Amino acid sequence: MDAVVAISLIRMAAANLAMEPWQRPSDAYLVQLGLDALMADIEAPSLPLLAGLARGEYPQARELFGLVLEELRLLPLTSEDLAKARWTAAQWWAGQIVACQLDPVHGAKLIYEEAAAELDYPDALQPLVDLARGLDLPNDQPPDQQHIRDLVTSAARDFLATEQVIAVEAKPRH
Repeated sequence: MDAVVAISLIRMAAANLAMEPWQRPSDAYLVQLGLDALMADIEAPSLPLLAGLARGEYPQARELFGLVLEELRLLPLTSEDLAKARWTAAQWWAGQIVACQLDPVHGAKLIYEEAAAELDYPDALQPLVDLARGLDLPNDQPPDQQHIRDLVTSAARDFLATEQVIAVEAKPRH
């Protein structure tokens, strides 16, 4: 994970802190975000404290996470920053699926729930959203898990290829 992805996931978690209690990120997840950020060479005075919390110290995670947000100047969260963070996370998760570093079924659900749903279901993510939704439908027969994993991996690969074309076309030409 690089610094851009780590900051994006931190921004997303910060936005989710304002949600209903059952939708908020867990203390353990906040500690993991701190560890991921440290591994991505992000520097903030409170970050090592957050990342180094032992399980019994997890109740301190929210306070330390708030300090990290302030130290990294990620507050206030703007809708543009959050949307960009969600795109970055979707691209990273798709890359992890293609690289066989993330279970395709889990990755599709992350992209669906954490990125696409919050971005109002953009067309570029629709194939992954459709596959993730299909996983939640009740079926008379259990789905062929390997076939679904292959479909998700293919959709993730297509999404990444589309995003790369858009990025190349967006670069100024001299």
